[in-house]
Amino acid sequence: MSTQSHPVPRRRSQSPGRRAAARRRALLRRVVVAVVALAAIAGLAMTPLFHHAVREIGLPLRHEDIIRQQAREKGIDPALIAAVIFAESHFRDGQHSAAGAQGLMQITPATAEDIARRSGGTQFVLDDLATPQVNISYGAYYLRSLLHRYGGNETFALAAYNGGEGNVDRWIAAARARNQALTVDAIPFAETRAYVRRVEHMQTRYRRAYRRELGL
Repeated sequence: MSTQSHPVPRRRSQSPGRRAAARRRALLRRVVVAVVALAAIAGLAMTPLFHHAVREIGLPLRHEDIIRQQAREKGIDPALIAAVIFAESHFRDGQHSAAGAQGLMQITPATAEDIARRSGGTQFVLDDLATPQVNISYGAYYLRSLLHRYGGNETFALAAYNGGEGNVDRWIAAARARNQALTVDAIPFAETRAYVRRVEHMQTRYRRAYRRELGL
């Protein structure tokens, strides 16, 4: 057997023209893939299901049948109820606060028992606050009573929902004594100011995004 090594054949290098053509073909393939992908995304984005899913991520809505029902019964803007639920619990059932507030609209046991007494809910027990129907019903009842107390002024009612009626009464009295305009900016509690602004902003968004679902 011969021990002489044989030279390994070398690949012929492509000419500059062929390399350029290969690069153009590869680039064209990438462009075609990108166009197809964008077309698929655009087609998906035009479907109602896609729009609903995107909307639900940033602006969830649940129990709209209960919200519509309670809005009609209590004479309240359904978008306001939805906005309060969003601010209180982001529509997550079973929420509990450190202060003991429960459910979608974060009703405290003391407030719930007072509402049950005033509304004739003789069979009410605190565990009922975990039920969306009861929680939204009691939350809407409380909102209605606050709106009535403050002459239909949503700013005052929302401030009281968050910070308590006693605090709001004192704020109104102090503002009037100083001849100060009773606006959101005049609320002396930063947390309550932010809460009122947030609910009012979300109320507008719910009215625009869920007109059909909320019966508007």
